[in-house]
Amino acid sequence: MELACLDLEGVLVPEIWINVAERTGIEALRLTTRDIPDYDQLMRRRLDLLDQHGLTLPDIQRVIAGMGPLEGASEFLDWLRERFQVVILSDTYYEFAMPLMRQLGWPALFCHRLEVVEDRVVNYVLRQADSKRQAVRAFHELNFRVIAAGDSYNDTAMLAEAEAGILFRPPQNVIDEFPQFPVARTFQEMREEFRKASVRQM
Repeated sequence: MELACLDLEGVLVPEIWINVAERTGIEALRLTTRDIPDYDQLMRRRLDLLDQHGLTLPDIQRVIAGMGPLEGASEFLDWLRERFQVVILSDTYYEFAMPLMRQLGWPALFCHRLEVVEDRVVNYVLRQADSKRQAVRAFHELNFRVIAAGDSYNDTAMLAEAEAGILFRPPQNVIDEFPQFPVARTFQEMREEFRKASVRQM
Protein backbone atom coordinates (compact mmCIF):
# COMPACT_ATOMS: atom_id res chain seq x y z
CA MET A 1 0.00 0.00 0.00
CA GLU A 2 1.23 3.49 -0.87
CA LEU A 3 0.94 6.39 1.51
CA ALA A 4 1.12 10.08 0.55
CA CYS A 5 2.71 12.28 3.25
CA LEU A 6 2.36 16.04 2.78
CA ASP A 7 3.66 19.05 4.61
CA LEU A 8 0.88 21.51 5.44
CA GLU A 9 2.12 25.11 5.33
CA GLY A 10 3.36 26.18 1.91
CA VAL A 11 1.88 23.05 0.31
CA LEU A 12 -1.83 23.04 1.16
CA VAL A 13 -2.27 26.26 3.14
CA PRO A 14 -0.38 29.57 3.44
CA GLU A 15 2.27 30.11 6.10
CA ILE A 16 0.35 30.57 9.34
CA TRP A 17 2.74 32.82 11.29
CA ILE A 18 3.24 35.15 8.32
CA ASN A 19 -0.53 35.54 7.96
CA VAL A 20 -0.92 36.20 11.68
CA ALA A 21 1.77 38.88 11.37
CA GLU A 22 0.00 40.49 8.42
CA ARG A 23 -3.44 40.46 10.08
CA THR A 24 -2.19 41.74 13.46
CA GLY A 25 0.49 44.15 12.26
CA ILE A 26 3.12 42.46 14.47
CA GLU A 27 5.93 42.35 11.94
CA ALA A 28 8.30 40.39 14.17
CA LEU A 29 5.96 37.39 13.89
CA ARG A 30 6.98 37.10 10.23
CA LEU A 31 10.33 35.65 11.28
CA THR A 32 10.82 31.98 10.40
CA THR A 33 13.59 29.41 10.77
CA ARG A 34 15.26 31.09 7.78
CA ASP A 35 15.78 34.11 10.05
CA ILE A 36 16.28 32.31 13.37
CA PRO A 37 17.53 28.75 12.69
CA ASP A 38 17.16 27.61 16.30
CA TYR A 39 13.52 26.48 16.50
CA ASP A 40 13.26 26.75 20.29
CA GLN A 41 14.65 30.27 20.23
CA LEU A 42 12.21 31.21 17.46
CA MET A 43 9.19 29.80 19.31
CA ARG A 44 10.20 31.44 22.59
CA ARG A 45 10.36 34.75 20.74
CA ARG A 46 6.92 34.15 19.22
CA LEU A 47 5.41 33.27 22.60
CA ASP A 48 6.91 36.44 24.12
CA LEU A 49 5.40 38.53 21.32
CA LEU A 50 1.96 36.98 21.81
CA ASP A 51 2.20 37.78 25.51
CA GLN A 52 3.43 41.34 24.96
CA HIS A 53 0.59 42.13 22.54
CA GLY A 54 -2.09 40.29 24.51
CA LEU A 55 -2.91 37.93 21.65
CA THR A 56 -4.88 34.90 22.79
CA LEU A 57 -5.37 31.55 21.10
CA PRO A 58 -8.92 32.48 19.97
CA ASP A 59 -7.49 35.67 18.42
CA ILE A 60 -5.01 33.61 16.41
CA GLN A 61 -7.59 30.98 15.49
CA ARG A 62 -9.87 33.68 14.06
CA VAL A 63 -7.03 34.85 11.82
CA ILE A 64 -6.31 31.28 10.72
CA ALA A 65 -9.99 30.52 10.05
CA GLY A 66 -10.03 33.40 7.59
CA MET A 67 -7.00 32.18 5.65
CA GLY A 68 -8.32 29.25 3.64
CA PRO A 69 -6.35 26.65 1.66
CA LEU A 70 -4.11 27.60 -1.25
CA GLU A 71 -5.95 27.84 -4.56
CA GLY A 72 -6.33 24.34 -5.98
CA ALA A 73 -5.22 22.61 -2.77
CA SER A 74 -8.60 21.13 -1.86
CA GLU A 75 -9.07 19.68 -5.34
CA PHE A 76 -5.56 18.25 -5.29
CA LEU A 77 -6.18 16.67 -1.91
CA ASP A 78 -9.42 15.09 -3.18
CA TRP A 79 -7.53 13.69 -6.17
CA LEU A 80 -4.83 12.32 -3.90
CA ARG A 81 -7.30 10.65 -1.52
CA GLU A 82 -8.80 8.64 -4.38
CA ARG A 83 -5.40 7.08 -5.04
CA PHE A 84 -3.52 7.00 -1.73
CA GLN A 85 -3.96 6.96 2.00
CA VAL A 86 -3.05 10.56 2.90
CA VAL A 87 -1.35 11.87 6.07
CA ILE A 88 -0.36 15.48 6.77
CA LEU A 89 3.00 15.71 8.58
CA SER A 90 3.52 19.22 9.89
CA ASP A 91 5.49 21.26 12.40
CA THR A 92 2.41 23.34 13.20
CA TYR A 93 0.12 22.81 16.20
CA TYR A 94 -3.27 21.13 16.46
CA GLU A 95 -4.72 24.24 18.10
CA PHE A 96 -3.67 26.34 15.07
CA ALA A 97 -4.43 23.84 12.33
CA MET A 98 -7.98 22.80 13.21
CA PRO A 99 -9.77 25.69 11.42
CA LEU A 100 -7.83 24.81 8.25
CA MET A 101 -8.36 21.07 8.65
CA ARG A 102 -12.10 21.73 8.65
CA GLN A 103 -11.77 23.46 5.27
CA LEU A 104 -9.69 20.57 3.90
CA GLY A 105 -12.19 17.90 4.94
CA TRP A 106 -10.39 16.76 8.10
CA PRO A 107 -7.37 14.85 6.71
CA ALA A 108 -5.22 12.91 9.17
CA LEU A 109 -2.76 15.34 10.77
CA PHE A 110 0.38 14.54 12.77
CA CYS A 111 1.84 17.68 14.37
CA HIS A 112 2.61 19.25 17.76
CA ARG A 113 0.49 20.86 20.46
CA LEU A 114 0.37 24.07 22.45
CA GLU A 115 0.08 24.50 26.19
CA VAL A 116 -2.77 26.94 26.81
CA VAL A 117 -3.84 28.54 30.10
CA GLU A 118 -7.01 30.66 30.10
CA ASP A 119 -6.76 31.14 26.31
CA ARG A 120 -3.12 32.28 26.57
CA VAL A 121 -0.46 30.28 24.74
CA VAL A 122 2.21 29.71 27.38
CA ASN A 123 4.34 26.93 25.88
CA TYR A 124 4.68 24.47 23.02
CA VAL A 125 5.16 20.71 23.22
CA LEU A 126 6.82 18.79 20.39
CA ARG A 127 5.18 15.44 19.72
CA GLN A 128 8.60 14.06 18.82
CA ALA A 129 11.96 15.40 17.71
CA ASP A 130 12.55 15.04 13.95
CA SER A 131 8.89 14.03 13.80
CA LYS A 132 8.42 14.00 10.02
CA ARG A 133 11.30 11.60 9.38
CA GLN A 134 10.28 9.44 12.34
CA ALA A 135 6.72 9.20 11.04
CA VAL A 136 7.91 7.96 7.65
CA ARG A 137 10.15 5.40 9.36
CA ALA A 138 7.17 4.19 11.39
CA PHE A 139 5.06 3.86 8.24
CA HIS A 140 7.82 1.73 6.72
CA GLU A 141 7.63 -0.54 9.77
CA LEU A 142 3.94 -0.97 8.91
CA ASN A 143 4.90 -1.96 5.35
CA PHE A 144 3.71 1.24 3.69
CA ARG A 145 5.56 2.67 0.72
CA VAL A 146 5.75 6.46 1.15
CA ILE A 147 5.70 9.29 -1.36
CA ALA A 148 6.31 12.61 0.41
CA ALA A 149 5.98 16.25 -0.62
CA GLY A 150 7.12 19.43 1.10
CA ASP A 151 8.24 22.94 0.33
CA SER A 152 11.21 23.78 2.49
CA TYR A 153 14.41 22.74 4.22
CA ASN A 154 12.64 21.25 7.24
CA ASP A 155 10.86 18.79 4.92
CA THR A 156 13.97 17.34 3.30
CA ALA A 157 14.57 14.69 5.98
CA MET A 158 11.05 13.40 5.36
CA LEU A 159 11.58 13.46 1.59
CA ALA A 160 14.89 11.61 1.91
CA GLU A 161 13.38 8.94 4.16
CA ALA A 162 10.49 8.28 1.76
CA GLU A 163 10.72 6.08 -1.35
CA ALA A 164 10.08 9.23 -3.37
CA GLY A 165 10.25 12.89 -2.39
CA ILE A 166 8.82 15.94 -4.20
CA LEU A 167 9.53 19.63 -3.57
CA PHE A 168 6.53 21.93 -4.06
CA ARG A 169 7.26 25.58 -4.83
CA PRO A 170 10.48 25.54 -2.80
CA PRO A 171 12.85 28.50 -2.36
CA GLN A 172 15.86 28.46 -4.67
CA ASN A 173 18.34 27.66 -1.89
CA VAL A 174 16.51 24.40 -1.19
CA ILE A 175 16.47 23.51 -4.90
CA ASP A 176 20.21 24.19 -5.09
CA GLU A 177 21.03 22.16 -2.00
CA PHE A 178 18.75 19.21 -2.78
CA PRO A 179 18.87 18.69 -6.56
CA GLN A 180 17.92 15.01 -6.14
CA PHE A 181 14.27 15.92 -5.56
CA PRO A 182 11.97 16.83 -8.47
CA VAL A 183 10.28 20.23 -8.24
CA ALA A 184 6.58 20.90 -8.84
CA ARG A 185 5.39 24.50 -9.27
CA THR A 186 1.67 23.78 -9.70
CA PHE A 187 -0.76 21.22 -8.34
CA GLN A 188 -1.03 19.73 -11.82
CA GLU A 189 2.74 19.21 -11.85
CA MET A 190 2.45 17.69 -8.37
CA ARG A 191 -0.10 15.19 -9.67
CA GLU A 192 2.31 14.23 -12.43
CA GLU A 193 5.13 13.71 -9.94
CA PHE A 194 2.93 11.49 -7.79
CA ARG A 195 1.96 9.51 -10.86
CA LYS A 196 5.62 9.02 -11.77
CA ALA A 197 6.52 7.98 -8.25
CA SER A 198 3.64 5.55 -7.80
CA VAL A 199 4.46 1.89 -8.38
CA ARG A 200 0.91 1.49 -9.62
CA GLN A 201 1.58 4.05 -12.39
CA MET A 202 -1.92 5.53 -12.27
